Amino acid sequence: MQGLKFGRKRRGSSLKSGARKKTPGRSGLRFERERGRRRRAGAYGRPAGVNVSGALRWAAEIILVCAAAFLLVLSFGCRVSNAGDSMKPVLENGEVVLVNRLCYRIFSPSRGDIVAYSRDGSGQYSIKRIVGLPGETVQIVDGSVYINDEKMTDDIYAEDIEYAGIAAAPVELGEGEYFVIGDNSEASDDSRSPDAGPVRKNDIYGKVWFVADFGEHFGFI
Repeated sequence: MQGLKFGRKRRGSSLKSGARKKTPGRSGLRFERERGRRRRAGAYGRPAGVNVSGALRWAAEIILVCAAAFLLVLSFGCRVSNAGDSMKPVLENGEVVLVNRLCYRIFSPSRGDIVAYSRDGSGQYSIKRIVGLPGETVQIVDGSVYINDEKMTDDIYAEDIEYAGIAAAPVELGEGEYFVIGDNSEASDDSRSPDAGPVRKNDIYGKVWFVADFGEHFGFI
């Protein structure tokens, strides 16, 4: 009887001991998962990978943005202040205009264009309208502009010009020379003056295209 009890006790003890045993392989799986997680997180000292293509793409985008900004400023953002009343009623004294410097690097100036130019490179610009082109002969007769002996009306905004200046006689324009007159010819010092004469293309800063001052003339010219 005592032996029977002893056997039962041994069997119960064995069952309890077996219940505490861990399932084989479970600890190893957990270790493998942890090691994989650490490897992905760089916990074993491996340097993080560098995305070379992404860095190159980022650098190219920065260069393109800078180039686009430069071209926009060169094309549309150069500011010049109009001095005097020579371009009334289109422009008033002191109005700030935007100048397109890029267009004349691609195309030649046209009759009727309003241009900003400087003869001495001092940064002081005059603003006038082109009436005569390279290779043409300009003359002012009875207050009107004649090009190659033909009276011009298209793209000529100055009317009843009282002072003909050097254009009282035919003025032959050479290569790269332009004859300019202010729309308000009575208040304009332009190509008619013996001290000024035709404007060379190299002296033209660019085409005036926009009035930047908020007011009556704000907007495209």
